[in-house]
Amino acid sequence: MVMTAEEVREMSTEDLLDELEDQKEELYRLRFQKATGQLEDVNLLRYTRRTIARIKTIIRERELAAEIAAEEQTDGE
Repeated sequence: MVMTAEEVREMSTEDLLDELEDQKEELYRLRFQKATGQLEDVNLLRYTRRTIARIKTIIRERELAAEIAAEEQTDGE
């Protein structure tokens, strides 16, 4: 399943971490299927890798936003 950036942004951070693990497991299964010649649609590998990248990007954006907010809070005191 291909997830858009908008769909990823709507998820909570906890859900994103769970989805990241699920996508990594799916990527492992797809790689195994490709190696054994059972994978019919090789584009699934590409879609899964891109979904993982989207999730990681959104998680990092949230981490940076939290750091900036914490920095501003300490500067204001």
